[in-house]
Amino acid sequence: MRLLNVTAFFFAVASALLLYALNYDTRRIEAEVQAKERLAERAREDIAVLKAERGTLARPDRIDGLARQLGLGAPKPDQFDQGREVSQLNDRRDGANGR
Repeated sequence: MRLLNVTAFFFAVASALLLYALNYDTRRIEAEVQAKERLAERAREDIAVLKAERGTLARPDRIDGLARQLGLGAPKPDQFDQGREVSQLNDRRDGANGR
């Protein structure tokens, strides 16, 4: 009977230590997850700010004023190759360069 009591005591101590270690690991992982959630939230806020800045910088009236200061004007039809879009011209040029 005494051996059973000693075995149960050591089993209880081992279980307590195991539960303590699991609790410690769980708290550490929870702290890491919260830190990553904060980092993701900051990244989402930064993205929102950058999108707003891009919207401001890409305003046609702002771009038009800057283009005119550089001496640029509106595009003329003869600047395009047979009415193709600029993206199509870039695709053709990239293909010719081996990219």
